[in-house]
Amino acid sequence: MKTSTLILAALVTASAAANATERENAMIRHAQGPFDVKVAPVAQDSHPDGITLGRYSLDKQYHGALEAAAKGEMLAAGSSVKGSGGYVAVERVEGTLDGKRGSFALQHLGQMSQADGQHLTILVVPGSGTGELEGIAGTLDIKIAADGAHSYDLAYTLPGR
Repeated sequence: MKTSTLILAALVTASAAANATERENAMIRHAQGPFDVKVAPVAQDSHPDGITLGRYSLDKQYHGALEAAAKGEMLAAGSSVKGSGGYVAVERVEGTLDGKRGSFALQHLGQMSQADGQHLTILVVPGSGTGELEGIAGTLDIKIAADGAHSYDLAYTLPGR
């Protein structure tokens, strides 16, 4: 009976250690730093009702914990109401994240109105991670300083390897 108790205790201890490792590996990490962005118009259509549709190419350089280049496309809609509009974008990011090499895609959804202010959601596209970034999940927050400088905070998880 003592042997079975010792085996059970060892199994419980091993299981608890494995669960702690899984929780640690799933812990949300933050990568932060500045980035540069070039937005170039590709096409723009004006319509008689005042709605403007535009398509833009994105070219970004991330610095800091994310050392990467990104290319993407953005579709935007504006109106005659000053300060109102919306956009969607997708970008492919390739480089290193906290020393891990690979790529992933980001999906943007942005809206702006005088009544509600600005709302921006940027998500890592599920299943888009490659190389050492395979399985990445998370969100990206962008901050734009008064002087126009851009910075990011990428909150992400990676499966344990």
